[in-house]
Amino acid sequence: MAGSLLAASGIYTFTLNSIDGTPAPLANYKGKVVLVVNVASQCGYTPQYSALEATYEKYKDQGFVILGFPANNFGAQEPGTNEEIKTFCSRKYSVTFPMYSKISVKGADQAPLYAYLTKDAGPSVAGEIKWNFTKFLVDRNGNVVQRFEPAVTPDSKEVIAAIEKQLK
Repeated sequence: MAGSLLAASGIYTFTLNSIDGTPAPLANYKGKVVLVVNVASQCGYTPQYSALEATYEKYKDQGFVILGFPANNFGAQEPGTNEEIKTFCSRKYSVTFPMYSKISVKGADQAPLYAYLTKDAGPSVAGEIKWNFTKFLVDRNGNVVQRFEPAVTPDSKEVIAAIEKQLK
């Protein structure tokens, strides 16, 4: 029962802290198309911040948002504090989409949101996070509809087509 109740609510049941440390419920994004991304500042994929920000800017007025979740699970590529991460994202990539406090996306200390994304959100998106910049596309009802592995860039035809389909 609990699993079906959770699945019915999608990502909206989760509240995590913003990068500033204040509670930021994902329910705030009800009705929006959301791209959830685990990010890192010292990764080969870090330049994707530019494409993430450009994609956010292009579609935010149509009801699209990107949520960044810094994680230090892979190669210690996100060693900084939340304040350092926020400064890096702002100065180097002019990030304006919402960023959350650093979390764990796998392992014993995995954040409940990522346990949901990798286990309970559906078989088509399930599976352990393999690296930084894994992306989950969420529809306007909070359901995870697609997963993109790190090498698939946020501005790729595949991701843009999926976002546009959900925005219609």
